[in-house]
Amino acid sequence: MSPAPESVRFATWNVNSIRSRTDAVLDWIERRQPDVLLLQETKCRDEALPILDLESRGYALAHHGIDHWNGVAIVSRVGLDDVSAGFRVGGEPHYPEARIISATCAGVRVHSLYVPNGRELDDPHYLYKLEWLARLRTELAAELATGSRVLAAGDFNVAPTDLDIYDPRRWRRQTHASPPERSAVDALIRLGLCDVVRDRDPSAGLYTWWSYRPGQFEANRGLRIDLALLDPLLAQRVTGAWVDRDERGRIRPSDHAPVVVDVAAP
Repeated sequence: MSPAPESVRFATWNVNSIRSRTDAVLDWIERRQPDVLLLQETKCRDEALPILDLESRGYALAHHGIDHWNGVAIVSRVGLDDVSAGFRVGGEPHYPEARIISATCAGVRVHSLYVPNGRELDDPHYLYKLEWLARLRTELAAELATGSRVLAAGDFNVAPTDLDIYDPRRWRRQTHASPPERSAVDALIRLGLCDVVRDRDPSAGLYTWWSYRPGQFEANRGLRIDLALLDPLLAQRVTGAWVDRDERGRIRPSDHAPVVVDVAAP
């Protein structure tokens, strides 16, 4: 039997098409050596998922994709048990989209999340976003009630505070920063979950997404919308939490950077 790891590295990354960035994902795995990697916006159906050479690297993969949009996945080399695609509590919201997948990895119930964008404040998709976040709260509350270790991470499409936006005034009347969206994320925090990256780095200029428009990344005009929320006991074991900003500066990158959380073994 292999010795238990002294720590587990969790990561989350909206890759903005796994088929466009297969090599980038494999290269990042090789360099950063995550034990569990949560992927979002894979943009492919399960049967169209490109062949990833993961087994030879010691990883297993669970993917949930039903069309050429959305799509979420979990990659793990520390167990991939009790996989569940979609919400397990309360049923699915109105739109049948692949936006949540969960599994147990290294004794932690992990959730890879791709929260709806919301589009515009007067768009029906905005109400769907709020409904989706409410269902996520119900899902995570049920997990926490069992005493499970819980990690919910991914692209939340919400900047929790003005500190998470390069120009708050510009975004004040747009999705990603509206009071109802922020209240929905705050409701997750009030369950006892910890936003561990922000807890460790309260500085301005910490972002995870930058527009593809020329100069936006170079000027650090971004948003922090990719979050890692951990239950309190798991959060106490965090030894590092950071954004891999360098990945956004590579050739043909995703518009999101990976978020990494290192957790010491109990």
